[in-house]
Amino acid sequence: MEYLSVHIDPAAIEASADLLSKPQIFELLAKKAAQSYDLDEHVVRERLHDRESLGSTGFGGSVAIPHARIKQLNQCVGLFVRLAQPIGFDAHDGQDVDMVFGLLSPEHGSADHLKALAEISRFLRDDSVISKLRGAASEDALYVLLTGQQDQQAA
Repeated sequence: MEYLSVHIDPAAIEASADLLSKPQIFELLAKKAAQSYDLDEHVVRERLHDRESLGSTGFGGSVAIPHARIKQLNQCVGLFVRLAQPIGFDAHDGQDVDMVFGLLSPEHGSADHLKALAEISRFLRDDSVISKLRGAASEDALYVLLTGQQDQQAA
């Protein structure tokens, strides 16, 4: 199984979020970005919302990849949320979304941003990966499935 090369902090993962709307998802992603990557929560939420207003980031297969460029970053970072119940996300295939991978990229890193989006998209189109992510029992298990690494801080 392949793993993502995008940096993901273990604390940037949520295994069973009970959310009902896109704004709630963006709120959780922004909160996790602030906690995990020391970013301004308000800025992250606004950038995600701004990008979503251009068109849905629900790309099909019950997965969404909201993404934004953030001035304070010097590398692409990820956030992952598995929803307790699927929600409408205006995805291109009409399916509700139950998995959300948030991508935050440096403001001036166009090539890295596009490369990361392509990598995440390929990764999340793999049916066996999706099945494993849906079946993971915890944030730690999701972290291993996404990165192939054990959380070094876990005891």
